[in-house]
Amino acid sequence: MEIQVGDIGHIIQLSVAPVFLLTGVGTNLMVLTNRLGRITDRSRVLEEKLRTVDPIHHPDLKAELVTLYPRAHLINRAITLSTACALMVSLVIISLFIGDALSIELSKFIATFFVLAMLCLVGSFLVLLREILKATTSLYERRIEPIARP
Repeated sequence: MEIQVGDIGHIIQLSVAPVFLLTGVGTNLMVLTNRLGRITDRSRVLEEKLRTVDPIHHPDLKAELVTLYPRAHLINRAITLSTACALMVSLVIISLFIGDALSIELSKFIATFFVLAMLCLVGSFLVLLREILKATTSLYERRIEPIARP
């Protein structure tokens, strides 16, 4: 089987749309890893304070850690779903290229992986939303009321 230059151009055109999707998923992964990094850094600071500060402050520090650990777990779950989405979109791109280049019928395979990729992306966004809600809820719970001025 011989592929012409025009055919390769057509194949690349087919693959461009999922590549843009892959770029968006990559950006989502960057946001998620940044959030995880901030949670991890804050946890390390609190854990170090637990070792060094007066035990009278330990309940406050532990209470904050108790909110950070589940948030890290949620972000890990969102990262897993986004990564799965990226892998499936990559499979869609490969399938589009191979299917068109070799004239193999892969439309059901491509459609299935595209739908699964979108479900993973939606799941990632939902888990991210849960993490954000958990973060803001913990802020309101630990809020210190301002001192009234005379």
